[in-house]
Amino acid sequence: MDLKVLFTTFGMIFLAELGDKTQLATLSFAAESESRLAVFLGSAGALVATSLLAVLVGAGLARLVPANYVKTGAGALFVLLGIWMIVSSGGK
Repeated sequence: MDLKVLFTTFGMIFLAELGDKTQLATLSFAAESESRLAVFLGSAGALVATSLLAVLVGAGLARLVPANYVKTGAGALFVLLGIWMIVSSGGK
């Protein structure tokens, strides 16, 4: 196992998730629920499932498209989504 990839992935995902809608939704569920363990297991399971999906799609995509194109496409998608979020906020 490549520990550099492991720790880099952990750090990036951890930072990306802080203050994210998913974290805020989990916070809300935990505040309303008596079973915080159930909230934790549900949110952790969802993150694991979406991460598994991303890894499987990424691995499949890597067989068809060179890695530098995938990185460029992902970066462009982030930029486009950011612009769309700014523009669609309508000055709110």
